[in-house]
Amino acid sequence: MALTRTPEHGGPDALGVPLHDFSTNANACGPCPQAVAALQRADAARYPDPAYTALRQALGAFHGVAASRIVVAASASEFIHRVTALAARRGARAVRLPAHGYGDYARAAAAWGLATVADGPGAPMPAGPTPALHWACEPSSPLGQEDAALAPGCAVPQGVLQVVDRAYAPLRLHGTPRPLPLTAWQLWTPNKALGLTGVRAAYAIAPPACEEAVAALHALAPSWPLGGHGVALLQAWTEPATQQWLSASLGTLRDWKAAQIDLCTALGWPVQPGSLANYFTARLPQALAADMPATLAALRAQGIKLRDCASFGLPGQVRLGVLGPDAQAALGGAVLAADLPAAGDVGSRALDGG
Repeated sequence: MALTRTPEHGGPDALGVPLHDFSTNANACGPCPQAVAALQRADAARYPDPAYTALRQALGAFHGVAASRIVVAASASEFIHRVTALAARRGARAVRLPAHGYGDYARAAAAWGLATVADGPGAPMPAGPTPALHWACEPSSPLGQEDAALAPGCAVPQGVLQVVDRAYAPLRLHGTPRPLPLTAWQLWTPNKALGLTGVRAAYAIAPPACEEAVAALHALAPSWPLGGHGVALLQAWTEPATQQWLSASLGTLRDWKAAQIDLCTALGWPVQPGSLANYFTARLPQALAADMPATLAALRAQGIKLRDCASFGLPGQVRLGVLGPDAQAALGGAVLAADLPAAGDVGSRALDGG
C-alpha cells in the first residue's frame, strides 16, 4: 500500500464540506440528539479527570467488563499508532493487515519500520520468536463484510497482539455478529454511529489478564487524550436513550441502503455484494474508472463526494456511505448534469432517488 504524507480519508476537503457526502461511513440519520445535548452541556472550562475514572466505569458497565480493562484514546487513529508503538517496543517485526482496510494500520506500522503482511489466500502469519500485531475489522471497510481472520478456527498464535476494530459494529444492518476471540482487544469509535465524526473520541477494551499491556498503553498516552467534549460523547454513548435512538436509526438506514443499491444498479455501477453495514462499494463503468480523479472531480463540482477505493487496493471502485433520498436523487442528477456516461437507464428514476 502506497503511503502518502497526507492520509486519504473521506469527508471535507480543500473545497469545504460536500453538499452530499457519500465518502464517509457516518450514520446519516444523525447527529444523535441525545449526544448533541450532552456536548452542549460539556464543561470546556476545566480539565477532565486525568484518569477518566467515571467515564471508564461507565464504559466498563456498558460492556459488562471491569473498568480497569478500559483504555481511552483521542481517536481510533491515535490508538492505532499507540498500540503499534507498544507492539514495536515488545519486539514485533511484522504487522498483519486486512486484505482491504483502514490505511492507518499500515501507516502506523511504517512509522515504526514494521513489515506488513496482508490477509488473503496463502498469506502466512508472521512467525518466529518475536510477537506480532494482527489487525481485524468487522464489518470490514470498505466492503462491509465479515473479516475472514475472525472465522472459527482462525485463532492467532500465542504471543500475538490481536486488535479488532469495531468502528462499524454499531452500524451493522444485517446478520448476527460472531463471537470474538477471548484474547482479542476491541477498539470502539462511537462517533460514526452517532453521526458526530467531528468529535474525536475512542476507547479500547483489553482482554482479561492484560494488566501489563493496559499499564503500558496508559504510559504511552499523552496527558488528557480526551477533552471535555470527547468525554461527553462517550458518556452519552452508554445511555439507554442514545442506544434506543441508534437502534431506531438502523431500520431507516436499511431502507435507504436498499434504495441506494437500486440507484447504483440503474446507473450501471455494479455493487459488490455482501455488505453488512451502512456502506458498500460499487464498480464504476470503464469509461468513468479510466480517469477516476476526473470523474470524482466532476461529481465534486456538483456537490457529490465519493470515496475512491484505490487506496484500499480496489481500483475502479468507489465506497458509498448510505445517505437519504435527497442525497440519492442528487447523485443521480449529478451523473446526468456532469455528462458522465451511465451503463444503465438512469432517467427519472435516478432523479427521483428511487
